[in-house]
Amino acid sequence: MAVAAGKMEIGISTFLEATPDPVTGRRISHAERLRNAIEEMVLADEVGLDVYGVGEHHRPDYACSAPAVVLAAGAARTKRIRLTSAVTVLSSDDPVRVFQDFATLDGLSDGRAEIMAGRGSFIESFPLFGYSLHDYDELFEEKLDLLLKIREAERVTWSGKHRPAIRNLGVYPRPVQNPLPVWIATGGNPESAIRAGTLGLPVCFAIIGGMPERFKPLVDLYKEAAAKAGHDPARLQVATHSHGFVADTKERADELFFAPTQAQMNVIGRERGWPPYTRETYEAAKSPRGALYVGDPEYVAEKIVLLRKNLGVDRFFLHINVGTMPHKDVLRAIELLGTKVAPLVRREIERMEGA
Repeated sequence: MAVAAGKMEIGISTFLEATPDPVTGRRISHAERLRNAIEEMVLADEVGLDVYGVGEHHRPDYACSAPAVVLAAGAARTKRIRLTSAVTVLSSDDPVRVFQDFATLDGLSDGRAEIMAGRGSFIESFPLFGYSLHDYDELFEEKLDLLLKIREAERVTWSGKHRPAIRNLGVYPRPVQNPLPVWIATGGNPESAIRAGTLGLPVCFAIIGGMPERFKPLVDLYKEAAAKAGHDPARLQVATHSHGFVADTKERADELFFAPTQAQMNVIGRERGWPPYTRETYEAAKSPRGALYVGDPEYVAEKIVLLRKNLGVDRFFLHINVGTMPHKDVLRAIELLGTKVAPLVRREIERMEGA
Protein backbone atom coordinates (compact mmCIF):
# COMPACT_ATOMS: atom_id res chain seq x y z
CA MET A 1 0.00 0.00 0.00
CA ALA A 2 2.00 2.97 -1.28
CA VAL A 3 1.55 6.44 0.20
CA ALA A 4 0.33 9.07 -2.25
CA ALA A 5 2.99 11.42 -3.64
CA GLY A 6 3.63 14.36 -1.37
CA LYS A 7 2.13 12.60 1.65
CA MET A 8 3.72 11.20 4.77
CA GLU A 9 2.40 8.92 7.49
CA ILE A 10 3.27 9.71 11.10
CA GLY A 11 2.74 7.38 14.02
CA ILE A 12 3.87 5.93 17.32
CA SER A 13 6.03 2.95 18.12
CA THR A 14 6.55 1.59 21.61
CA PHE A 15 8.04 -1.37 23.45
CA LEU A 16 5.69 -0.83 26.43
CA GLU A 17 8.50 -0.01 28.83
CA ALA A 18 8.00 -1.21 32.39
CA THR A 19 11.21 0.06 33.95
CA PRO A 20 11.46 1.76 37.35
CA ASP A 21 10.57 5.45 37.26
CA PRO A 22 13.95 7.23 37.61
CA VAL A 23 12.36 9.94 39.76
CA THR A 24 10.11 7.98 42.12
CA GLY A 25 11.66 4.51 41.87
CA ARG A 26 8.19 3.01 41.29
CA ARG A 27 8.07 0.14 38.83
CA ILE A 28 4.92 0.05 36.74
CA SER A 29 3.32 -3.39 36.50
CA HIS A 30 3.03 -5.15 33.18
CA ALA A 31 -0.76 -5.11 33.53
CA GLU A 32 -0.89 -1.34 34.07
CA ARG A 33 1.45 -0.67 31.15
CA LEU A 34 -0.66 -2.83 28.87
CA ARG A 35 -3.81 -0.95 29.83
CA ASN A 36 -2.03 2.34 29.28
CA ALA A 37 -1.18 1.20 25.75
CA ILE A 38 -4.87 0.90 24.89
CA GLU A 39 -5.44 4.50 25.98
CA GLU A 40 -2.49 5.54 23.82
CA MET A 41 -3.95 3.79 20.76
CA VAL A 42 -7.35 5.36 21.28
CA LEU A 43 -5.85 8.84 21.61
CA ALA A 44 -3.53 8.35 18.62
CA ASP A 45 -6.57 7.42 16.55
CA GLU A 46 -8.55 10.42 17.80
CA VAL A 47 -5.81 12.97 17.02
CA GLY A 48 -5.31 11.71 13.47
CA LEU A 49 -2.08 9.73 13.64
CA ASP A 50 -1.67 7.08 10.96
CA VAL A 51 -0.15 4.08 12.70
CA TYR A 52 0.58 2.59 16.13
CA GLY A 53 3.24 -0.10 16.47
CA VAL A 54 4.10 -2.39 19.40
CA GLY A 55 7.33 -4.32 19.73
CA GLU A 56 7.76 -7.92 20.91
CA HIS A 57 10.11 -8.59 23.83
CA HIS A 58 10.58 -11.36 26.38
CA ARG A 59 12.27 -9.59 29.29
CA PRO A 60 11.06 -7.92 32.50
CA ASP A 61 11.60 -4.31 31.43
CA TYR A 62 9.06 -4.53 28.59
CA ALA A 63 5.40 -5.51 28.96
CA CYS A 64 4.54 -6.89 25.52
CA SER A 65 5.46 -10.38 24.34
CA ALA A 66 2.34 -10.72 22.15
CA PRO A 67 1.84 -7.63 19.93
CA ALA A 68 -1.19 -9.00 18.09
CA VAL A 69 -3.08 -9.47 21.37
CA VAL A 70 -2.36 -5.91 22.51
CA LEU A 71 -3.26 -4.48 19.12
CA ALA A 72 -6.49 -6.49 19.00
CA ALA A 73 -7.57 -4.88 22.27
CA GLY A 74 -6.95 -1.50 20.66
CA ALA A 75 -8.68 -2.49 17.42
CA ALA A 76 -12.01 -2.76 19.22
CA ARG A 77 -11.76 0.87 20.37
CA THR A 78 -10.26 2.55 17.30
CA LYS A 79 -11.65 3.33 13.86
CA ARG A 80 -8.95 4.45 11.46
CA ILE A 81 -5.40 4.02 12.73
CA ARG A 82 -3.27 1.21 11.32
CA LEU A 83 -2.01 -1.37 13.83
CA THR A 84 1.35 -3.05 13.43
CA SER A 85 3.96 -5.04 15.27
CA ALA A 86 7.23 -3.14 15.68
CA VAL A 87 8.59 -5.76 15.47
CA THR A 88 7.52 -9.40 15.39
CA VAL A 89 10.62 -11.49 16.10
CA LEU A 90 9.88 -13.86 13.24
CA SER A 91 13.08 -15.90 13.68
CA SER A 92 11.87 -17.43 16.96
CA ASP A 93 8.15 -17.62 16.12
CA ASP A 94 5.99 -19.89 13.99
CA PRO A 95 4.99 -18.15 10.73
CA VAL A 96 1.68 -20.01 10.67
CA ARG A 97 0.66 -18.60 14.05
CA VAL A 98 2.03 -15.16 13.19
CA PHE A 99 -0.12 -15.07 10.08
CA GLN A 100 -3.18 -16.38 11.92
CA ASP A 101 -2.77 -13.84 14.73
CA PHE A 102 -2.47 -10.88 12.38
CA ALA A 103 -5.17 -12.12 10.02
CA THR A 104 -7.41 -12.26 13.09
CA LEU A 105 -6.35 -8.71 13.98
CA ASP A 106 -7.05 -7.68 10.40
CA GLY A 107 -10.59 -9.01 10.64
CA LEU A 108 -11.25 -7.38 14.00
CA SER A 109 -9.93 -4.03 12.75
CA ASP A 110 -11.59 -4.30 9.31
CA GLY A 111 -8.35 -4.26 7.38
CA ARG A 112 -5.93 -2.20 9.50
CA ALA A 113 -3.34 -4.82 10.51
CA GLU A 114 0.29 -5.05 9.47
CA ILE A 115 3.21 -7.34 10.31
CA MET A 116 6.65 -5.82 10.73
CA ALA A 117 9.05 -8.76 10.68
CA GLY A 118 12.55 -8.59 12.08
CA ARG A 119 15.32 -10.78 13.41
CA GLY A 120 15.27 -9.02 16.78
CA SER A 121 18.00 -6.97 18.42
CA PHE A 122 17.31 -8.68 21.77
CA ILE A 123 17.93 -12.41 21.92
CA GLU A 124 15.84 -13.65 24.89
CA SER A 125 13.23 -15.29 22.64
CA PHE A 126 15.70 -17.70 21.03
CA PRO A 127 16.49 -19.90 24.07
CA LEU A 128 12.95 -19.39 25.36
CA PHE A 129 11.49 -21.10 22.28
CA GLY A 130 14.31 -23.56 21.76
CA TYR A 131 16.30 -21.94 18.94
CA SER A 132 20.04 -21.54 18.56
CA LEU A 133 21.66 -18.18 17.89
CA HIS A 134 23.96 -20.02 15.52
CA ASP A 135 20.96 -20.17 13.17
CA TYR A 136 20.12 -16.46 13.61
CA ASP A 137 20.19 -15.49 9.91
CA GLU A 138 19.01 -18.80 8.50
CA LEU A 139 15.95 -18.87 10.77
CA PHE A 140 14.76 -15.48 9.60
CA GLU A 141 15.24 -16.22 5.91
CA GLU A 142 13.41 -19.55 6.11
CA LYS A 143 10.53 -18.31 8.23
CA LEU A 144 10.02 -15.21 6.11
CA ASP A 145 9.76 -17.49 3.07
CA LEU A 146 7.00 -19.49 4.76
CA LEU A 147 5.15 -16.39 5.96
CA LEU A 148 5.05 -14.98 2.44
CA LYS A 149 3.85 -18.28 0.99
CA ILE A 150 0.99 -18.37 3.51
CA ARG A 151 0.16 -14.80 2.54
CA GLU A 152 0.05 -15.69 -1.15
CA ALA A 153 -2.25 -18.70 -1.03
CA GLU A 154 -4.90 -20.24 1.21
CA ARG A 155 -3.40 -23.72 0.91
CA VAL A 156 0.32 -24.16 1.44
CA THR A 157 2.93 -26.76 0.56
CA TRP A 158 6.31 -25.96 2.06
CA SER A 159 9.36 -27.61 3.59
CA GLY A 160 12.42 -26.26 5.38
CA LYS A 161 15.10 -27.07 7.91
CA HIS A 162 13.79 -25.53 11.13
CA ARG A 163 10.07 -26.37 11.03
CA PRO A 164 8.04 -29.46 10.08
CA ALA A 165 6.86 -29.49 6.48
CA ILE A 166 3.35 -28.47 5.44
CA ARG A 167 1.64 -30.57 2.77
CA ASN A 168 -1.27 -28.86 1.03
CA LEU A 169 -2.88 -27.51 4.20
CA GLY A 170 -5.07 -24.44 4.60
CA VAL A 171 -4.20 -21.57 6.94
CA TYR A 172 -7.12 -19.64 8.43
CA PRO A 173 -8.60 -17.14 8.97
CA ARG A 174 -7.83 -15.22 5.79
CA PRO A 175 -7.31 -11.47 6.22
CA VAL A 176 -9.46 -8.62 4.95
CA GLN A 177 -6.47 -7.12 3.14
CA ASN A 178 -5.11 -9.06 0.19
CA PRO A 179 -2.24 -9.24 0.64
CA LEU A 180 -1.81 -8.69 4.37
CA PRO A 181 0.99 -6.07 4.62
CA VAL A 182 4.36 -7.48 5.66
CA TRP A 183 7.27 -5.11 6.30
CA ILE A 184 10.95 -5.88 6.79
CA ALA A 185 12.47 -4.11 9.80
CA THR A 186 16.21 -3.58 10.04
CA GLY A 187 18.67 -1.65 12.14
CA GLY A 188 20.78 -0.85 9.09
CA ASN A 189 21.94 -4.20 7.73
CA PRO A 190 22.62 -3.87 3.96
CA GLU A 191 21.60 -7.48 3.32
CA SER A 192 18.22 -6.80 4.95
CA ALA A 193 17.68 -3.75 2.74
CA ILE A 194 18.54 -5.80 -0.35
CA ARG A 195 16.27 -8.64 0.77
CA ALA A 196 13.32 -6.29 1.28
CA GLY A 197 13.82 -4.66 -2.09
CA THR A 198 14.24 -7.95 -3.92
CA LEU A 199 11.03 -9.27 -2.39
CA GLY A 200 9.15 -6.03 -3.10
CA LEU A 201 8.34 -5.51 0.58
CA PRO A 202 8.20 -2.17 2.42
CA VAL A 203 11.12 -1.52 4.75
CA CYS A 204 11.54 0.20 8.11
CA PHE A 205 14.96 1.38 9.30
CA ALA A 206 15.52 1.76 13.05
CA ILE A 207 17.64 4.91 13.37
CA ILE A 208 18.52 5.35 17.03
CA GLY A 209 22.04 6.77 16.78
CA GLY A 210 24.30 8.81 14.55
CA MET A 211 22.89 10.97 11.78
CA PRO A 212 19.79 9.77 9.92
CA GLU A 213 21.22 11.10 6.64
CA ARG A 214 23.81 8.32 6.80
CA PHE A 215 21.03 5.85 5.97
CA LYS A 216 20.63 7.30 2.46
CA PRO A 217 22.92 4.66 0.87
CA LEU A 218 20.75 1.94 2.45
CA VAL A 219 17.59 3.51 1.04
CA ASP A 220 19.26 3.66 -2.37
CA LEU A 221 20.41 0.05 -2.05
CA TYR A 222 16.84 -0.98 -1.19
CA LYS A 223 15.35 0.81 -4.21
CA GLU A 224 18.04 -0.49 -6.56
CA ALA A 225 17.38 -4.06 -5.44
CA ALA A 226 13.64 -3.55 -5.94
CA ALA A 227 14.10 -2.20 -9.45
CA LYS A 228 16.50 -5.00 -10.35
CA ALA A 229 13.91 -7.56 -9.21
CA GLY A 230 11.21 -5.94 -11.37
CA HIS A 231 9.37 -4.00 -8.65
CA ASP A 232 8.45 -0.33 -8.97
CA PRO A 233 10.38 1.48 -6.20
CA ALA A 234 7.86 4.33 -6.30
CA ARG A 235 5.19 1.94 -5.03
CA LEU A 236 7.22 0.71 -2.07
CA GLN A 237 7.12 2.40 1.33
CA VAL A 238 10.19 3.39 3.34
CA ALA A 239 9.75 4.07 7.05
CA THR A 240 12.04 5.04 9.91
CA HIS A 241 11.73 4.53 13.65
CA SER A 242 13.53 6.85 16.08
CA HIS A 243 13.36 7.68 19.77
CA GLY A 244 11.83 10.97 20.80
CA PHE A 245 9.33 13.00 22.76
CA VAL A 246 7.16 16.07 22.26
CA ALA A 247 6.17 18.56 24.97
CA ASP A 248 4.78 22.08 24.95
CA THR A 249 8.30 23.51 25.31
CA LYS A 250 11.80 22.25 24.60
CA GLU A 251 12.68 22.67 28.26
CA ARG A 252 9.73 20.56 29.39
CA ALA A 253 10.60 17.84 26.86
CA ASP A 254 14.15 17.63 28.20
CA GLU A 255 12.96 17.65 31.80
CA LEU A 256 10.64 14.70 31.19
CA PHE A 257 12.61 12.65 28.68
CA PHE A 258 16.30 12.72 29.57
CA ALA A 259 16.33 10.88 32.91
CA PRO A 260 14.28 7.81 31.89
CA THR A 261 16.09 7.63 28.56
CA GLN A 262 19.49 7.75 30.24
CA ALA A 263 18.47 5.08 32.73
CA GLN A 264 17.21 2.63 30.13
CA MET A 265 19.99 3.26 27.59
CA ASN A 266 22.54 2.57 30.32
CA VAL A 267 20.81 -0.72 31.18
CA ILE A 268 21.01 -1.80 27.55
CA GLY A 269 24.47 -0.32 27.20
CA ARG A 270 25.85 -2.42 30.05
CA GLU A 271 24.47 -5.54 28.34
CA ARG A 272 26.06 -4.65 25.00
CA GLY A 273 29.27 -2.95 26.04
CA TRP A 274 28.27 0.58 25.04
CA PRO A 275 29.79 3.63 26.75
CA PRO A 276 27.65 5.43 29.37
CA TYR A 277 24.78 7.54 28.05
CA THR A 278 25.68 11.09 29.10
CA ARG A 279 24.05 14.49 28.82
CA GLU A 280 26.53 15.27 26.06
CA THR A 281 25.42 12.15 24.17
CA TYR A 282 21.82 13.27 24.55
CA GLU A 283 22.41 16.86 23.43
CA ALA A 284 24.28 15.71 20.34
CA ALA A 285 21.53 13.26 19.43
CA LYS A 286 18.77 15.86 19.68
CA SER A 287 20.64 18.41 17.58
CA PRO A 288 19.10 19.16 14.15
CA ARG A 289 21.07 16.40 12.38
CA GLY A 290 20.87 13.86 15.21
CA ALA A 291 18.63 10.82 15.55
CA LEU A 292 16.71 11.91 18.67
CA TYR A 293 13.44 13.76 18.00
CA VAL A 294 12.91 15.67 21.24
CA GLY A 295 11.49 19.14 21.71
CA ASP A 296 8.49 21.34 21.13
CA PRO A 297 6.16 20.62 18.18
CA GLU A 298 7.88 23.05 15.83
CA TYR A 299 11.35 21.62 16.43
CA VAL A 300 10.28 17.99 16.09
CA ALA A 301 8.38 18.86 12.90
CA GLU A 302 11.49 20.54 11.46
CA LYS A 303 13.54 17.41 12.11
CA ILE A 304 10.95 15.15 10.47
CA VAL A 305 10.85 17.41 7.41
CA LEU A 306 14.66 17.22 7.22
CA LEU A 307 14.40 13.43 7.38
CA ARG A 308 11.98 13.54 4.47
CA LYS A 309 14.40 15.71 2.46
CA ASN A 310 17.38 13.47 3.16
CA LEU A 311 15.84 10.00 2.92
CA GLY A 312 12.50 10.44 1.14
CA VAL A 313 10.68 8.44 3.81
CA ASP A 314 6.94 7.78 3.54
CA ARG A 315 6.34 6.93 7.21
CA PHE A 316 7.89 8.09 10.47
CA PHE A 317 7.53 6.31 13.82
CA LEU A 318 8.26 8.35 16.93
CA HIS A 319 9.26 5.84 19.61
CA ILE A 320 7.61 6.96 22.85
CA ASN A 321 8.92 6.28 25.44
CA VAL A 322 12.42 4.85 25.98
CA GLY A 323 12.08 4.46 29.77
CA THR A 324 9.12 4.75 32.11
CA MET A 325 7.46 8.19 32.10
CA PRO A 326 4.24 9.50 33.66
CA HIS A 327 1.30 8.29 31.61
CA LYS A 328 -0.30 11.72 31.41
CA ASP A 329 2.86 13.15 29.85
CA VAL A 330 3.04 10.34 27.30
CA LEU A 331 -0.58 11.04 26.35
CA ARG A 332 0.22 14.74 25.98
CA ALA A 333 3.13 13.89 23.68
CA ILE A 334 0.84 11.78 21.50
CA GLU A 335 -1.72 14.57 21.43
CA LEU A 336 0.90 17.10 20.34
CA LEU A 337 2.30 14.74 17.71
CA GLY A 338 -1.13 14.35 16.15
CA THR A 339 -2.53 17.86 16.51
CA LYS A 340 0.62 19.99 16.10
CA VAL A 341 3.58 18.10 14.66
CA ALA A 342 1.83 16.07 11.96
CA PRO A 343 -0.07 19.06 10.46
CA LEU A 344 3.13 21.12 10.40
CA VAL A 345 5.03 18.32 8.64
CA ARG A 346 2.30 17.69 6.09
CA ARG A 347 1.89 21.36 5.22
CA GLU A 348 5.63 21.79 4.72
CA ILE A 349 5.89 18.65 2.58
CA GLU A 350 3.00 19.84 0.41
CA ARG A 351 4.72 23.22 0.04
CA MET A 352 8.10 21.67 -0.83
CA GLU A 353 6.84 19.00 -3.18
CA GLY A 354 3.91 20.84 -4.70
CA ALA A 355 1.40 18.12 -3.84
